Amino acid sequence: MPAKPTPPAAPPRSAARDRLVAAAADVFYADGIHAVGVDRLIAAAGVTKATFYRHFPSKEDLVLAYLRLRDDAIRADIGRAVTAADDPRGQVASVMEWLADEVCGPGFRGCPFINAAAEYPDPDHPVRLLVAEHRTWFRDTLAGLLRAAGHPAPDAGAASLLLARDGAMVGGYLDGSDARAVLLRTADALMAGIGDHG
Repeated sequence: MPAKPTPPAAPPRSAARDRLVAAAADVFYADGIHAVGVDRLIAAAGVTKATFYRHFPSKEDLVLAYLRLRDDAIRADIGRAVTAADDPRGQVASVMEWLADEVCGPGFRGCPFINAAAEYPDPDHPVRLLVAEHRTWFRDTLAGLLRAAGHPAPDAGAASLLLARDGAMVGGYLDGSDARAVLLRTADALMAGIGDHG
């Protein structure tokens, strides 16, 4: 298995940098990455061009910061979902409920990582490497939860849940709330395979 890429050290935090990343999170997610230019990001964040380039030598550095922000938020949300339940099976259910709610939340436009991957087709591009890192973490987290719940094939189960989540993310954007029910039914069916051993 190839080693995970090591992300570069994050630059020092500042209010201007935080505004740029927050603005990028809004406009990249709403309108796409390649469709948004540096001038629009500067205007949205209320900073000067010099400030932008002091924090981000290129637009792609800001794209990476935006995706890291999304990754941090998802990890925190999953952590809260896990701690909200007392037993392993409940933890899996809690995570899937959070995912289902996310799929049909206000302003939902699909998975930010899938969206970014669609705009960066080169699998060796730093954006794609960060997407792969996020997905590996997500799959490993799901496998760990399934393993703790006693699932007989946690790695395969995690791959199935991740694929179901990917489909629900696309379906939630295109079709609305039906994707939520389908995702939860898929998770329930997979957990039913544990039988009385979970």
